[in-house]
Amino acid sequence: MLSKVLVMAISGAFGFFTTRLIIGHFGVADYAQYALLTSLTALIPFADLGMSAVVINSIAESPDPRTDQQVRRTLTSALRVLITSATVLIVIGVVITLAGWWPAIAGDGLLPGASIVVLGCVVIYAFNLPAGIGQRVLTGLAKNHLQILTGAVVAPLIFVGVFALVATDAPAGNQLSLVSYAAGAVAGMLSLALAARLIRPQLGRALRDVPRLKSAPGTRTMHVAWPMLVQLIALPIAMQTDRLLLSHLGTRSELAEYSLGAQLFGLVIQAFTAAGFALWPIFAKARAGGELRPPFKLAVGFGVASAAVALVMVLFLPWLTELIADGKVTLSSPLVIGYVCFVVVQAVKYPLGMYMTDARGLRFQVLPTIAMVPLNLGLSWLLIAPLGAAGPIIGSAVSVALCQLVPNWWYVRRDLARRRAASRG
Repeated sequence: MLSKVLVMAISGAFGFFTTRLIIGHFGVADYAQYALLTSLTALIPFADLGMSAVVINSIAESPDPRTDQQVRRTLTSALRVLITSATVLIVIGVVITLAGWWPAIAGDGLLPGASIVVLGCVVIYAFNLPAGIGQRVLTGLAKNHLQILTGAVVAPLIFVGVFALVATDAPAGNQLSLVSYAAGAVAGMLSLALAARLIRPQLGRALRDVPRLKSAPGTRTMHVAWPMLVQLIALPIAMQTDRLLLSHLGTRSELAEYSLGAQLFGLVIQAFTAAGFALWPIFAKARAGGELRPPFKLAVGFGVASAAVALVMVLFLPWLTELIADGKVTLSSPLVIGYVCFVVVQAVKYPLGMYMTDARGLRFQVLPTIAMVPLNLGLSWLLIAPLGAAGPIIGSAVSVALCQLVPNWWYVRRDLARRRAASRG
């Protein structure tokens, strides 16, 4: 948690100055497009096809990941899947670009001439997809703090890139999103290098085994991967389409307002997301050892802490918005209330979700997550007209509470009772 707070402070400071540079030099419209394009990858986390859960559980449950043959076979299978997925993603991006479909997909938030830039973002993201296995290895090793620290380079690199565009008097801000994706790729490669060192020689050998389909067979992954994959498809549709909805149904000023709120409150969400993910290997090891670790106290603690941090953020909002946006973008009260509620429900659900990372728990989450898609999209769609930028985030807070928090709490109580009965029997 301490490492995330440190990185959050660094990233937040650089992010504030970056946003001010963008708005001040390029304008609100370019900032809205930058925020829209940098959020597009959040719509396709399913590109890893559920391999994140497979890798994390394999590493966390292994007594010695450096020598475990099952870990090596799992890494080989995951790399094969990720390389294939990256290739398909690039092909899809090229087809969409050649067909001229990006403006129809992205909406009015996309400025003229930006289609080729979107393709560039897709290509960089795809090349970085296999490198993401390094972050999963670090999480499985219970070294999430190292993954967080490697991410500290992203915000400074983005600031340097944007500053370079401003200093060279770039005529338009279309290139801004490319800077963000390139910075993310650097962080991904750093995580991969660090993970390879920590479990040496497993990652190197797994990479060499990728083309050896007959002599180096992989291992079974779909029993864990498929429920994770379904969630990775459904969650972005439910949670990450807010900007797209605003781009189609709202105005560019509302898109910019929502994006500024996401940038500020996103710092709080990132901190609790990192703290939540750090619990995954802890619960995985407990399961492997037959130990019961109820997550309820942690969930309550996460809720109280997130509410406190979010309210502190609210106190500083007038100063922060003026500092970042120079008065050109302001946050409405409904938007702020929506983000505070969203922060709290997200934080509370993380300990519950990390407890449910075995195949049984992942399968249970499939139907509630699918149900969240029409609920969140419908609420967001209906609330944009009366509430503007606040509509989507309020819809997201309500749908997370009803379709994730409540069902997960119910499942964990029943699962703990089942496991206690099994241990007594």
